[in-house]
Amino acid sequence: MPVITARGLVKRYGDVVAVDDISFEVETGEVFGMLGPNGAGKTTTMEMLEGLRIPDSGSATVLGSDVVLQARTIKARIGVQLQATALPEYTKVREAIDLFGALYPTARPTADLIKEFDLEEKADAYASDLSGGQMQRLSIALALVNDPDVVFLDEPTTGLDPQARLNIWDVIEGIRSRGKTVVLTSHYMEEAERLCSRIAVIDHGRIVALDTPQNLITAHAPGTTIEFDAPHGVDEAALAALVGVESVAVDGRVAVSTRAPERVLRELLNPDGHWLLRGDQDTAAGIRDLRVRQGTLEDVFIALTGRSLRT
Repeated sequence: MPVITARGLVKRYGDVVAVDDISFEVETGEVFGMLGPNGAGKTTTMEMLEGLRIPDSGSATVLGSDVVLQARTIKARIGVQLQATALPEYTKVREAIDLFGALYPTARPTADLIKEFDLEEKADAYASDLSGGQMQRLSIALALVNDPDVVFLDEPTTGLDPQARLNIWDVIEGIRSRGKTVVLTSHYMEEAERLCSRIAVIDHGRIVALDTPQNLITAHAPGTTIEFDAPHGVDEAALAALVGVESVAVDGRVAVSTRAPERVLRELLNPDGHWLLRGDQDTAAGIRDLRVRQGTLEDVFIALTGRSLRT
């Protein structure tokens, strides 16, 4: 039996359909990711699974229990880290963990959680005085106080510096290594690609793709992208006509998509290929900062959800 099963979940707010017929399953021990633009429906989907919002239609089970009829049973066995954690004023780290632990019949020892999340030096500090990374570690510790079987993390590293983000990644991998199931949302493609067993890409309240990170890349961002600066301009039509070139995009830098990178690079770096660039310089001399990269999850995200900004 899957740990989580969602079937046709729908949630509306007036005329806005936030979640539109979403269905998926999550297996034991997975780190299951949800990616999508702002307002795509990721957080609303998680809140329905957590028992915080009631679906308008559809059904879902978590750990075999119905999210509407048995929400109290589910809440005892899951951990939830919201986008923002609010604690009573002047609450110390140790006191916060004690407080959350008191809400459950059994709870992990406070000292163990403080040590696990590297908060010993801040155990008697006020939560309001913690750095962003320390506060995120505390919020995840609070989500794990009842030793849950399923952990929901909503954008756990937003706003953190690179060192703090790496630390949270280690924490999440540690949760998975203990056999727990993790469901997370993120706007960081590298984070999702590193951590997630499978990813659902959500847009306009619907799942538009669901697979492993590598399979998503293979299906939606295959091939190679060659990027470079052309200070004197580039002949887009001539570049697009090269054998092996699938598309050309010029947005400050030139981006050439291809499944035959060696062949295209030979043409780009051929001194006699000056017709590719504007001006009299040869091609190789007219190219600056050339980079070659394989398809990434970010390419998948853009291919499936577009480039336009969301509010």
